[in-house]
Amino acid sequence: MEEKSQGQLLREALLCQSKNGWDVIDSSLEKPIAQYAEDYKVFLNRGKTERCCVNTAVELAEEAGFVPFVRGMSLEPGTKVYRVNRGKSIVLAVLGSAPLDQGVSITAAHLDSPRLDLKPYPLYEDNELAYLKPHYYGGIRKYQWVAIPLELRGVVAKTDGTVVQVSIGADEDDPKFTITDLLPHLAVEQSQKKLGEAIPAESLNILVGSRPLARVTGDNRVKLAVMNLLYEKYGITEPDFISAELEAVPAFNAVDIGLDRSMIGGYGQDDRVCGYACLRGILDLSSTPCRTAVCALVDKEEIGSEGVSSMQSHFFDSFLEDLCARQNVPLRVCYEKSFCLSCDVAVGFDPTFPEVYDKRNISRLNHGVGLCKYTGSRGKSGASDASAEVVAYIRKLLDDRNILWQMGELGKADQGGGGTVACYMANRNIDTIDAGVPLLSMHAPFETVSKLDAYMTYAACRAVYEG
Repeated sequence: MEEKSQGQLLREALLCQSKNGWDVIDSSLEKPIAQYAEDYKVFLNRGKTERCCVNTAVELAEEAGFVPFVRGMSLEPGTKVYRVNRGKSIVLAVLGSAPLDQGVSITAAHLDSPRLDLKPYPLYEDNELAYLKPHYYGGIRKYQWVAIPLELRGVVAKTDGTVVQVSIGADEDDPKFTITDLLPHLAVEQSQKKLGEAIPAESLNILVGSRPLARVTGDNRVKLAVMNLLYEKYGITEPDFISAELEAVPAFNAVDIGLDRSMIGGYGQDDRVCGYACLRGILDLSSTPCRTAVCALVDKEEIGSEGVSSMQSHFFDSFLEDLCARQNVPLRVCYEKSFCLSCDVAVGFDPTFPEVYDKRNISRLNHGVGLCKYTGSRGKSGASDASAEVVAYIRKLLDDRNILWQMGELGKADQGGGGTVACYMANRNIDTIDAGVPLLSMHAPFETVSKLDAYMTYAACRAVYEG
C-alpha cells in the first residue's frame, strides 16, 4: 500500500473530509439499509395522516412489548410504556436503570404534513359537477396539487358520540379524486401570473362526482348523489362535515427512485421519515438503557406547533411528570439533565437550483444524517441555537458509533428558512439540537430522500437512546 504524503496526513488530521456514504460504509450495512427502507415504505404508505401514523405506531409498539401507561402503575427499569394524545400524537418511553433526576434521552419528530383539509361546508355542485372545497394546511406550493390523484382520509365525529373512520382512495380499486387545471390552450393569462398566484387557494376544488341521482328532480342532483353514496357507506349526512377532520392527500404510495434504487420517493416524508427513525429506534432497543429513553411524535408542527396535540402542548410535560412522580423527582430537575435530538428533515442540496444554497453549509444526499446547529429565518428568527457543548456531544456520540453525519443550514441566510420543534424543547430547559434526513422537493406532494441517510438517522436516534 502506498504511503500517504505529509499533505494527505495533514488534510485528514486538520480538514473536514466529507465523502459520499456509499464510498465509506462497510458492505455489511447494505442489507440492513435496504431492509430498513422497505419497512419504512410500509410505514409511509400506512401513515398518510397523523392519525394513521399514531395508529400504526401503537400497533408496532405493542408488538414490541409496549403497554399503555396508566398513572400509578409499577415502573421498573426496562418497562416499556406509551400514551396517545387525542389520536394525533404519541409519547413512548423505555425506563432506564438510572434515576430520572439524571435526565432522559429524547428524540422528537412531527407526524403532520402539508395537505388539503376540507372546510366545514365543503360539498357543493357547480354546472353539474360536484366538488369538495378545501383549506390548505401548512406551507404548500399550490400549483403542485393540481392534476394529481388524491385520496380522502380522516374521521367524522357524529353527535351521537360515534366516530366514523373514512378512507377513500387508498385501495387499488377505490375511486380517486383530483383538482383540475387550466388547459395550456386557454392559459395565456394564467401563465403570465407569478408562480405563487397562478393557482389561487379558492380554486383548489376537489372533483368528486358528475352523475346526477336518478329518479330525483330539482337542483343539486349530483351533490345529492355524492352525499347519498357517503351516507350509504359511512352513515354520515352533510351537517356531519362540520365535526369532521377530513384530509385530501396524494393517492400514490412510496416507491424506489433511481435505476440504482438508492432513494425513496413519496408523500409526507417531511417529517415521517424522521418520525419513523425515532419510533424504530426506541422499538429496537435490545436492552435496558442507562437513562430513560423517550420518543415524542407530535402534531401541528407545520402550522407553528400550536394546539393541544402539538409539541407546545402540556401533554408531553404531563407524561414526563407522571414518570418522575413515581420516583419523587421534580420535573424541572429531570429536564435540566436531559438531552433531545429534534428530528426534522434537513434541506438537501439540489444542483438544479444551486442559487438558493450556501454550498459550503448545506446537507447532501448520501452523506449521512444532517445536523443543524440552528434553524429559523434569516437572522435565526425562531431558532433553537444549540450550544457548542451540545454540538460537541452529538459529534462524539455519532463518531464513536461510526454513524455518518454532516452539518448544514437551511439555505442562504437571506433566502428564508424554517423552524422545527427544537425551540419548544429548548424552552423546557432541555439541551436540544436538530438532526434529520436531507430531503429534496420539501413540502411537495412527492418528496425524495436517500435510503442511506434515512438509515443513518435511525442509527443516530438509537444512539441517543442508548447514550
